[in-house]
Amino acid sequence: MKKNMLSSDHIEIHETAFVTSAFRAADVKLSGDYFAYLWNNPKTEKWVEEYLTKVSSEETFTHCLRNRYFLDKIKENVIKNGTEVLINFGAGFSMYPFLLDPKIIHIEIDKPEIVGHKKFKIEQWQNEDLLPKRNLHFIGVDFSKEYKEGLLATIKSLKGKKKCFILIEGVLFFLDREETDSLFQLFNLLQDTGDIIGSASFQDNLKQTLAFKRLIDFFGEKISKTKASDYQTIQDTYYREISGYILVDHQDYFSLSKDYNHKIIQDKELILNENFYLLQKVKS
Repeated sequence: MKKNMLSSDHIEIHETAFVTSAFRAADVKLSGDYFAYLWNNPKTEKWVEEYLTKVSSEETFTHCLRNRYFLDKIKENVIKNGTEVLINFGAGFSMYPFLLDPKIIHIEIDKPEIVGHKKFKIEQWQNEDLLPKRNLHFIGVDFSKEYKEGLLATIKSLKGKKKCFILIEGVLFFLDREETDSLFQLFNLLQDTGDIIGSASFQDNLKQTLAFKRLIDFFGEKISKTKASDYQTIQDTYYREISGYILVDHQDYFSLSKDYNHKIIQDKELILNENFYLLQKVKS
């Protein structure tokens, strides 16, 4: 996938991955992502500037802290829980494989155009010695089609009986509840007792904020989906009631800012406050 994915003024949902990487690269000390800068390009810089002006100037830091939280929790589980495989659903251009122990097996799942471009660029950067080699597997999936059976078999063949951490961030907002239920059922089939899911999502009350209204206006300008009802918010109860799992940690942007000594600049009304959940499987 050698062509430039940033060839028009219209943003496709999957192209927001470039913007997210730019946010992570903006404060490396906070995000812990020392390789996000590789995805930077002039087109993305223009989008980022526009997004921070029109939606929320705090977004750089919300994305940095999301990355940092999950990075630290994966590292923690590698040590405490013996995690050997990271399965990243909607991996985008995240760079976890290069920030974690080299022994970890990485399974990256996203739309075919994303994983094709990412694979091409990573191999290029590895050949240029900008990135180290990693045990990395890419799987392109069209979630609008029937994918479950084939994906389950492919992941199981790569994972075997090893302990895994499943990560899903920046994805659920764009799915409906039926698609979300289906994904968590798939996770349950993939995981064994003690395995972890890390998930990021927004709560219902976000829809009342000025930041959310600005986000919908921005998406209306740049992306075809334009109504608030087109985007999914999820309450805490959803995570507490997932069969076979217990909720072991719950944070949001405000709690993480305290933990990582980050000073919040904007008023609450102007922040897209994301919530972060860790679930542990208690029975197979």
